[in-house]
Amino acid sequence: MNQETERQSETRHSMSPYQPVANHWDEAVRVPGMPRRHWRRLMAAVGRMGAKQFDRCWRTGQQLIQSNGITYNVYGDPQGKERPWPLDPIPLVIEEREWLGIERAIVQRATLLNAMLAELYGPQRLVHERLIPPALVYGNPGFLRPCFGITPPRGAYLHFYAADLGRSPDGRWWVIADRTQAPSGIGYALENRLVSARTLPDVFMKCEVRPLTRFLEVARDALLALAPGNHATPRIVLLTPGPHNETYFEHSYLARHWGFPLVEGADLTVRENRVFLKTLAGLEPVDLILRRQDDSYCDPLELRGDSLLGVPGLLQAVRSGTVAVANAIGSGLMETAANMAFLPGLCRRLLGEELLLPSVATWWCGQEEPRRYVLDRLEELVIKPAFPRFGLHPKFPSRLTAAERALLAREIEAHPERYAAQEQIAFSTAPVWTDRGVEARHVGLRVFAAWDGSSYTVLPGGLTRAASESSALLVSLQLGGGSKDTWVQGTAEDDGGSPVWAARAPVDVRRSMGDLPSRLADNLFWLGRYAERVETVVRLVRSLLPALSGEEDFGQAASLESALWMMVGFRYLPREILGSSLAEQRRQMERVLSGIVYDPSRSAGLGWNLNQVRRVAWQLKERLSGDTWRVLQALELEFSRPAPVNPEHRYMAQMNLLDRAIDTLSAFAGLLMENTTRGPGWRFLDIGRRIERGVQMVELLRHGIADAPPDMEAVLAMLLQTADSSITYRARYLTTMRADLVLDLLLADEANPRSVAFQAVALFEHLEKLPMRGDARRLPPEQRLAWRALTAVRLAPIEQLAEPDSGGRMPELDKLLESVKGDLLDLSEALTAKYLSHVAPSRLMASS
Repeated sequence: MNQETERQSETRHSMSPYQPVANHWDEAVRVPGMPRRHWRRLMAAVGRMGAKQFDRCWRTGQQLIQSNGITYNVYGDPQGKERPWPLDPIPLVIEEREWLGIERAIVQRATLLNAMLAELYGPQRLVHERLIPPALVYGNPGFLRPCFGITPPRGAYLHFYAADLGRSPDGRWWVIADRTQAPSGIGYALENRLVSARTLPDVFMKCEVRPLTRFLEVARDALLALAPGNHATPRIVLLTPGPHNETYFEHSYLARHWGFPLVEGADLTVRENRVFLKTLAGLEPVDLILRRQDDSYCDPLELRGDSLLGVPGLLQAVRSGTVAVANAIGSGLMETAANMAFLPGLCRRLLGEELLLPSVATWWCGQEEPRRYVLDRLEELVIKPAFPRFGLHPKFPSRLTAAERALLAREIEAHPERYAAQEQIAFSTAPVWTDRGVEARHVGLRVFAAWDGSSYTVLPGGLTRAASESSALLVSLQLGGGSKDTWVQGTAEDDGGSPVWAARAPVDVRRSMGDLPSRLADNLFWLGRYAERVETVVRLVRSLLPALSGEEDFGQAASLESALWMMVGFRYLPREILGSSLAEQRRQMERVLSGIVYDPSRSAGLGWNLNQVRRVAWQLKERLSGDTWRVLQALELEFSRPAPVNPEHRYMAQMNLLDRAIDTLSAFAGLLMENTTRGPGWRFLDIGRRIERGVQMVELLRHGIADAPPDMEAVLAMLLQTADSSITYRARYLTTMRADLVLDLLLADEANPRSVAFQAVALFEHLEKLPMRGDARRLPPEQRLAWRALTAVRLAPIEQLAEPDSGGRMPELDKLLESVKGDLLDLSEALTAKYLSHVAPSRLMASS
């Protein structure tokens, strides 16, 4: 078979099996084998690539998803949280002319819903004129009475809006749902674009896809212009429910992209009707909160009293005009599906226009005539909760049994105001890449709009979602669906005017980093500690493993006896093992070391500590560079692989794994040292590393020297190897191993980055540069602790401490090391109490 024949064969394999679903609009083809005009370039390019090359390109895309840490949390998922983002490599293509119509309709719809919010939280003429039933307002849990009468800056209730669209078999787009609280998906749409553009760069360029960057710029700068007082450098924070939220990745992504601090409710406090961010330097005022959590959780004083996610007193601060919230609290009122039945008349009343993009036919069962219609045609409709609640999903009566339909009908008759019915749309289909080739899946499109200061700007594309199976009627990521990039053909139009931020005052240069939230400083501190703990365990295990094979290092035999002594000292093995047979000692040592490397359930093992690194780093994702995050991802991936089954291969596999881990950890430390601004965040991260390294070195010296090991020389060699100081020692002394010389190098040498003295010096220097609190005339407690540890090491009589007593032990050395360890741990507690404790007392108690 020649190359041309092979290419044609691959093309047929990749595209010719694709069959659209009968009686559904297909986005890509008109009839089998006949692509739509705006899909021709994409399909031709994919066809030329062939299935094998396309699959190779997509593996690159999957690696990008993994290295960038793009995840999505599915509630109740047996696979656990942080599931890799389900992206399909074949984008959805929309022609330019069709998109312009969608764009105008979305701008109109966002404007309409914003006007409705202004009416319903203001004069309420719509209710008085019966243009909307009172029960849809006052009976809606989304109508927050404490928000009545609050007018946001410039009348913008909706700063971000999203509409879920579906296409019917006749090719018309319909709005399925409105998202007005904190619409998610913008960050994922941007990551979809990044992955697809890098996976198919040539195809992307040929298809002339509109960029997404201007939308982000407009949205960010419009938010800056909203800040009360309109000063030059407003402080904007992005409020997240926390790392367990399903779209936490997007929260951290947007915070990093826009440069807004990512905060949780506990990071904010209200004092005298003003919102403040708790930072290392004290309380810093907040001008605008971009919230990513539901309305009712925002303020436990006036909304949900059981909320642990909100900020007590936030609504009063909003009323006072000292802070703005985007989207405005209470905007979830517009998310009820029942509203759609009244939008055409409301559009004519409020905007004097016909609704450009119709909603899917909707009936609210709270009205008698629509309810009779719904009950008569139950099998033809989709039944939705009128007021969205967590855990409630649409029901398809056509798929229910007769008994289940009868039960549903009784529920509707008993509580008609709780239900809305919609026409069942036969969603369009699009090609999806599967293990079986290219198959048709139902798709829906989420389109986003952002307030730009006077109107709305629409993201040119959006988040396309695909059903999990060809027979699935619901297009939902929570139910196992996937996503696609959305390619809008054409070029971006010139806005023709000055942006809202053009007239802002000049910005003063700011180099202070003292506004770091306490919670982030705490996470950085523990990231440093856990990362250093991982490195210490890796180095220790790597120095112990040769004892199993009799390897030699610098001429010193790796003694099994000395390795067992160290493992007993670190409580990896019970002391009774020292009296066992040689075979039993080797078996137990091999079992424990393998468990440290491969068993994630061991609290002292690598897997457990790496999980802690991952947990803390996930809460810092917006603060870590892409390179740093990829290094952490690579480290986690290395240790997620199972242990080799063949015992003969296990030793070399472990050594290779540990060698690679040292390289990766060194890259992580290097990125942090070279690329991180020397602010409080970096200092707390390095403080965590220095405290942990000091504690671990003290423990190594206690069990390696002070406890009088039976084979001192072999243990000293292992200590130097674990501390990465063997070359320095040999270059200085060229002699046999001596305890006093090793002790001087690892305890008192301030030039050795691994010594205890080096850590104490670095800690004291860091502490001097932290934001000062309390009486400046006295040395703070944390500095006194660091100075005491450093002084103890500097004054230590090394030669005397290294002299063993009659029993071979070094009690004075052990006493000194125990004292230094206690100072380092007390220093950690003092720092936590002074800077890192971000749990504030109840505002109810504080106000009394």
